[in-house]
Amino acid sequence: MGRHDTYQKFILLCLSLLLHHNIVKNVEGLACNWGTQASHPLPPDIVVKLLRENGFNKVKLFEADPGALRALGKSGIQVMVGIPNDLLATMASTVTNAELWVQQNVSQYISLYGTDIRYVAVGNEPFLKTYKDRFVRSTYPALQNVQAALVKAGLGRQVKVTVPLNADVYESGDGLPSSGDFRSDIKTLMVSIVRFLADSVSPITFNIYPFLSLNADPNFPREYAFFPNGSGGGGGAKPVVDGSISYTNVFDANFDTLVSALEKNGFDANKIEIIVGEVGWPTDGDQNANPALAQRFNQGLLNRILQGQGTPRRRTAPEIYIFSLVDEDAKSIDPGKFERHWGIFSYDGAVKYPLSLANGRQLVPAKGVRYLAREWCVLSSQAAGNAGAALATSASYACENADCTSLGPGSSCAALDPAANASYAFNMYFQKMDHRRGSCNFNNLGALTKIDPSSGSCRFPIQIDTSRRETSKPRPPRSSSGATLAKWTTVTAVAAAMVIGWTIFN
Repeated sequence: MGRHDTYQKFILLCLSLLLHHNIVKNVEGLACNWGTQASHPLPPDIVVKLLRENGFNKVKLFEADPGALRALGKSGIQVMVGIPNDLLATMASTVTNAELWVQQNVSQYISLYGTDIRYVAVGNEPFLKTYKDRFVRSTYPALQNVQAALVKAGLGRQVKVTVPLNADVYESGDGLPSSGDFRSDIKTLMVSIVRFLADSVSPITFNIYPFLSLNADPNFPREYAFFPNGSGGGGGAKPVVDGSISYTNVFDANFDTLVSALEKNGFDANKIEIIVGEVGWPTDGDQNANPALAQRFNQGLLNRILQGQGTPRRRTAPEIYIFSLVDEDAKSIDPGKFERHWGIFSYDGAVKYPLSLANGRQLVPAKGVRYLAREWCVLSSQAAGNAGAALATSASYACENADCTSLGPGSSCAALDPAANASYAFNMYFQKMDHRRGSCNFNNLGALTKIDPSSGSCRFPIQIDTSRRETSKPRPPRSSSGATLAKWTTVTAVAAAMVIGWTIFN
């Protein structure tokens, strides 16, 4: 063997090591949604650490939250930042409005903080039937204007636009994926949007919710909502046979219905980047929402993501954003109480249930969280026996102003008696009000205790202390993140090895 041949093999080895590093990095990376509709949100810096320690390298924000975007700066985490539906008409009216939004919410964070913004999500499920066409006319022009604004800002190649859409924008008349097509009332609009995104080399984004499929139809086969071979079993569903393909779970069938819709309208689904913007399972607020089912579904989902698994009609695995990172107690409860309980972590970053990540790693909780004093508000023992209508009125008032979605049939606190129900309501209000003086009075029905009243699956939480929440605008970060440093350390090491090889073989 000649010296030149040996050197070539050495170079190929070095390049393969670098490629292997990048492949492993991509396989291990996870994506999730970070919602901030909470009365006591986790500090952004703690959330970013939580993301990184659990292997999440991509995150989707539903709006341009300043604290989150600053904390994500130089974190090594790629960001999709959203424009709320209520701003679509503004974005659609003039390009100038879109340019201003891009400058304030994209360009600024990229240049000043090093935030790695990759996508702008224009709206969120704007074509839901429940919106009654409210956003049908504004979504596409808003998308066009935001894209034009990104190009003008010099970010056209770095930052792509997309529109997260609910899976109800496509349908199948006979229930088979091969019959899929876009919904008739928005078909022309959907074709225009997909063509625009494809021409812009931008992704299309769709949200898929097997939980909602199960919850909406009492006759829906339960096993069909879960992935085969997922944690806790699976694969027990009767397959849905579509020609030569047998579907064993609704996620694959739903996604391939989209593939059919694209192909029926002249698109090559394999040449279009498809993102699943939201998919997950809630843990409370409904009979089908509990930690055991959420663990089963999300472990199966994680297994697919880590294995890079596609669907029967599209072998290329889509980018998937798990919904969601943490619970949000200030979200709307439409279509159900479960809306506040989608997190794989609790409101405070505590692990709800075990999930196995890449290389056998397990979820780890948030660190450095500060809580209010260890104190609860409950129904006083003197009032428990004879409160009557006054108790019902006070408990209702508490639940109107705090989160009581863990109460009621099918929820984690369903087994509580009326007195304990009132105690739960009182405590949620007391925590929401930061233990303020008088917030545990309830017409002299409430009493403070330092004994945790939690019982079984029903937890009486203590809220996060947000009294020292960041109020001033911090300076932009100056140092590289650990993730960025690790990447360049690997590149440098391989480059150094190549230099050494060149010296040896020459």
